[in-house]
Parts: sequence; structure tokens; C-alpha cells
Amino acid sequence: MRTQSLWEHTLTFFPQFLAALREHITADATVAVVGASDGKFVLPLAAAGYRVIAIERDPLALHGGEVRLPGEEHTHAMGLTDRLELEELHERVQVVEGDFLQNEPPGTPCDAVWTSCSWHYSANHHRPLAEFVHHMQRLVGPGGLFGAEFMMPVEHRHHLVEHYTSPERLRRHFIGDWNVLLTLRTNEFTERAHVGRLQDHTHRMGLILAARTPGPSHRYGKKDS
Repeated sequence: MRTQSLWEHTLTFFPQFLAALREHITADATVAVVGASDGKFVLPLAAAGYRVIAIERDPLALHGGEVRLPGEEHTHAMGLTDRLELEELHERVQVVEGDFLQNEPPGTPCDAVWTSCSWHYSANHHRPLAEFVHHMQRLVGPGGLFGAEFMMPVEHRHHLVEHYTSPERLRRHFIGDWNVLLTLRTNEFTERAHVGRLQDHTHRMGLILAARTPGPSHRYGKKDS
């Protein structure tokens, strides 16, 4: 990559999601990224040969602009659309600007969906966590893959907000035609200051990967066993 995401160095379970994609889904499949930001996950997916639906409602993340960095520094950050052009990946990515909870994105359902630490933001707390998860599930067709990494509670205030959750609590949403493939969690760890969090801070993260049961006439690109 010739360009770099502002979130490039934050911890992620994305490699586990990529491994599951390679195992379960064909290389030319379509993956929706909810909370695409400036493309930390969108660009690697497109570069790997996937078609991507990048869903983001923040104009700054999409189109770039001035951001504040640790140490009282300010810089002009490149947005997703400019990064896609410079990396010559724009033809593989459909950018959807808006709130996916309000309108179902075009091109869905698709083969897989991924989100990274998106539902814990306070802007999403006005909607129940179950609604967020179920909207994501609706983006996945039969035989498809669901992947989400999320913040787990660390401070007392986190325990009062259901959006800071755990793999065990999320499992209740994956019954019926869903099969949980993998759950992971970290211990508490200190992350260095970055855009949006200008001081060093403590996190605890979890991961859930689940597969939707294929339908009888499934044609979504799932690999033959």
C-alpha cells in the first residue's frame, strides 16, 4: 500500500477474518464493511481480489480533512475515496455514504460482512445492540460469513452499556441458520494514543465469526467442500 490508514497500528482480529474468508468464500466474492472509516480493512480486501461494499456515514473518513493527532498536532488526513483512487482499487469498491441502520445498502445481501469496534460508539447507543447485529446479519446471504470485533467492558461505566459486550452474550443472536465458527478475546491491554483517543488508554477486545447455513439453491460463491 502506498497510503496508510490513520488506524493502521491499532490492534485487530482482521487476520482471523481473512483466514475464514479464504477457507469458506471464493476469492471474487463480495464483502460488506460496516464502518469502513478511511479504509483500513477495505483496501486490503480489495487488493486481495474481493469486491467490497464500504459503508460509512462520517464525511471526514470518506473524503478527508483536518484531524487532531496526539501531541497537539494537526494534519490533513486522506479519506477513503482518495486512498482508493491512489491505490487504483476504486473499481472494486462500492462506497455507500450513510447509516446502514436507516437504509439497506444496495448490493446486499452479499457473501460476507465485517465490522470493527463500531457499535460501541456512543452515536450508536440510541439503538439496541440486537438491532445493530441483526441489521448486519441481513447483509449476509445464505452460506455467507459474519465477522465482528468489538470492545469488551473495562471500566465500570462500560458495564452499564450493552454495546460493550462479550462473545458469550453475542452467541444468543446466532441461532437458527447461524453457526458460530470462532470466538476470541484479549486480556486488558494498553493502546497508545491515536486519532480520536489522544491519551494512552486501556482496552479489552473480542471477536465473533459465524457462518450462515447455505440455502438449497445457494449460489453466493461459497467454496465447494
